[in-house]
Amino acid sequence: MFERGINTHDVENVIQSWHVISEYPDDIPYPSYLLLGYKGPDPLHIVVGIDKENETCYIITVYKPDPELWVDGFSRRINK
Repeated sequence: MFERGINTHDVENVIQSWHVISEYPDDIPYPSYLLLGYKGPDPLHIVVGIDKENETCYIITVYKPDPELWVDGFSRRINK
């Protein structure tokens, strides 16, 4: 995250206004979700694992999606 120039404040802002674009209910140890949000005009993807029992969210990764790999406002990956 930090190597990509994305700071904690950016992630907090995205999580407050997120949109789930993909769900991975069978992920272990917790179901995970791909979220789409924006840092200003720039899209960000955040993968989070959710421990519902303990009400805890784990940030797995954060990245700026490549516009050549995503369509529909960065919500659908192009299958190449």
